[in-house]
Amino acid sequence: MSMDKIFGIAGTALNAQLTRMNSTASNLANAGTVSTTEQDAFRAKRPVFKALMSEEMTNKGAAYQGGVKVDRMADDTAPPRRVSDPNNPLADKDGYVYQSNVSEVTEMVEMMAAARSYQNNVEVINTARQLMMRTLDISKA
Repeated sequence: MSMDKIFGIAGTALNAQLTRMNSTASNLANAGTVSTTEQDAFRAKRPVFKALMSEEMTNKGAAYQGGVKVDRMADDTAPPRRVSDPNNPLADKDGYVYQSNVSEVTEMVEMMAAARSYQNNVEVINTARQLMMRTLDISKA
């Protein structure tokens, strides 16, 4: 495997994990939002990844077979929480508001997992670079 493919595949993984971390940060930022209706309540967003297994699946944004790309963003299917808050101006006629379906614990686990995956891919790039430098040193001798 050529070095540009190693760097390219690891780069696609870095991009995917960065998207995962950004969506988690957005979810955490919207965790405390409330809404008048269940339909309007914020739902956590999750990136859906797709492995680039064939040449036909690659494109200019992710041109490395064996890499990964963000296929789409999907809403978390957990229902929003219905909470009694009759003093809230957004409360419905029965005095309820709908909170987002974001779980702070789940989001923190997601962020730690994404950060660890990102770290691992940075290590792949650093190791490949070190091996390339050692190969150059050997060829000079």
